[in-house]
Amino acid sequence: MITVRQVVPAEWALYRDLRLQALRDAPDAFGSTYEAEAQRSDELWSARVAAAFDSGRDRAFFARNGAAVCGLVWCKVSATEATVAEVFQMWVEPASRGSGAGRALLAAAVAWAQSVGVRGVRLGVTTGDSPATRLYTAQGFRPVGDLERLREASELMAQTMVLELSAR
Repeated sequence: MITVRQVVPAEWALYRDLRLQALRDAPDAFGSTYEAEAQRSDELWSARVAAAFDSGRDRAFFARNGAAVCGLVWCKVSATEATVAEVFQMWVEPASRGSGAGRALLAAAVAWAQSVGVRGVRLGVTTGDSPATRLYTAQGFRPVGDLERLREASELMAQTMVLELSAR
């Protein structure tokens, strides 16, 4: 059974390990890279999780498949648009794909965004007919704006998608 809960500060090492696993598994899905994040200090990882937990403007979630952590997502109120939350780091381990973990993580992020009063949720997804794109579309996200490079010096393109919460 899939469950989702907030990441707590004491779990920073588990978060770090899962985030690095995600970057290794799906390097074409993220704006960051394994090489960049693997060099971060334990203090930075710990501070990142603690700051999100305490801020009220960020929320990180783990998905569990039974007792095992199988996915993560991070949602944050935009620093430049107070009515928009942004979804980052959405990932489910290969063995748990198709189990509903992605849908549950996304639902938790959207519910949190609604609870803090934003009116829209934004994310970026690598272009193509991928399970991620299909999930976001099925949950009401719609493409907006022009395609952008996934990250500097990458040939991959990303599409911004938005879910309007006021219409839900």
